[in-house]
Amino acid sequence: MPIQKISEKVEQAGKQIRNLTVAELKAELASDADLLLLDIREIQERVDGGTIAGSKLAPRGMLEFWADPESPYYRDWFQEDRRTILFCASGLRSALGTLALQEMGFTNVAHLAAGFSGWKAAGEPIEDAAATSRWVRRS
Repeated sequence: MPIQKISEKVEQAGKQIRNLTVAELKAELASDADLLLLDIREIQERVDGGTIAGSKLAPRGMLEFWADPESPYYRDWFQEDRRTILFCASGLRSALGTLALQEMGFTNVAHLAAGFSGWKAAGEPIEDAAATSRWVRRS
């Protein structure tokens, strides 16, 4: 059996999840104080490039472990009915992550289809994650 192309998996996921534009994310951020915005990139991507203000880091490799209340890695900011929006660099990992959360039983999840790069290209504000992170590269 041939290996399924990741582009096909992402395309299939995109048909099963809520894909948000930059404008839609901005509107949700402005109207929902309890929204959980998850940056699922790796820590160094966040530190090096910045992030969207108010987001929490939940690296893609740990997402399901942090979201499962039975996991020893559980983070209590995950709630199955809380509005949760994921983003990554370009929308690929977050599409798969959003589908994974839906499959776990989360009922109010979406992702930023354009990713952080789309947010940045739209001229939206970027928070300097390096200013507050202990994971800054030292020369």
